[in-house]
Amino acid sequence: MKGALILLAAGKSRRFGTEKLTATLPDGREVWRASLDAFSEFDFLVQRVLVVSEDQLHNSWPENLTVVAGGQERTDSVRAGLQALGPEITNVLIHDAARPFVTRDVIQRVWESTTQSGSGCPVVPVTDTIRQREGEGSRTLPRADLGAVQTPQGARRDWIEQAYAQLTQPATDDMGVLEAAGFPVHLTQGDPANRKITYADDMPAQPQGMNFEIRTGMGYDIHAFSTDPNRPMWLGGVEFDDRPGLEGHSDADALLHALVDALLGAAGMGDIGEHYPPSDEQWRNCPSLRFLVETAARVRAEGWNIQNVDVSVLAERPRLGPRRMEMTDVIASALGLRPDQVGIKATTNERLGAIGRGEGIAAFAIATLTRSVHRTNDHGTAIPKC
Repeated sequence: MKGALILLAAGKSRRFGTEKLTATLPDGREVWRASLDAFSEFDFLVQRVLVVSEDQLHNSWPENLTVVAGGQERTDSVRAGLQALGPEITNVLIHDAARPFVTRDVIQRVWESTTQSGSGCPVVPVTDTIRQREGEGSRTLPRADLGAVQTPQGARRDWIEQAYAQLTQPATDDMGVLEAAGFPVHLTQGDPANRKITYADDMPAQPQGMNFEIRTGMGYDIHAFSTDPNRPMWLGGVEFDDRPGLEGHSDADALLHALVDALLGAAGMGDIGEHYPPSDEQWRNCPSLRFLVETAARVRAEGWNIQNVDVSVLAERPRLGPRRMEMTDVIASALGLRPDQVGIKATTNERLGAIGRGEGIAAFAIATLTRSVHRTNDHGTAIPKC
């Protein structure tokens, strides 16, 4: 069975006061990104659909996402997500992007219930006493019979599509839509930690004993122009109509090579030659954009969050200015960043040296990474006495 995640991030954040989904958590990630990352390890999810507001649709998003515009109501956004599913999808998990603390176990239980029984709905016990209004009075509801509903909520694709096709009024809960259409709702164990961020006060404070580790890495690369007049020119993941391009084993994108080294250096993970050696034929003429995407995944797998990257290119040609925003968007998408987290600058070398003589192109890059770490009492190795 092949599953899809529909991540709902089109809300207006009226009760939060500002844009909550791009608010920063203590570990340095934005709320929506933390919610997406929670599902990254599950191979059964072969498609990930991000539903955003209309004004965010053309932002730079990670390449492995299907991004669509939502609507005014949650039901409109779910419908938009369902319409974006590929034909191979059989089961769907729908998750609120405002729940970044969802755990692996919650996701696994919902998926297993969905594949075995057709639906899965995580709930947690209600700890407060609940009273129901009745006219001018009220009555206490038996707490043992109540459960607070969380996400993700899972369903067979054909069930949830049929249920939303029959829906005539807005709903706040996918299982309510499923139930109204006559399909069974199967409950699974939720987790109190899987709370929804609704108000600014819901944002977690920095945990006691928690620090941020901030690292900066620098990368440098230089390539000579090729003697092959038909060699393509690649810079920043963009092909320029200016030949010959740069000589190299891969596509010789000096800008991206410098970026890869900056990321690897900041994370303490070696350099580009270690991961993509020119002696290996599998990398011959390989797009350097692949190196960048894979490197970003490597550093994130070690717990690092990419905060920003900045590049300076030294070249007499081509002119980068007219295509700088295009390169910015390509790099931002590859790294899962916003365009304002990517800096690209270009300058000539004032006709000095090999670059100034037009013999090649060089690039310098800086990357900033953050990671949450716990404080300890270990202050390092004691200094030996003489």
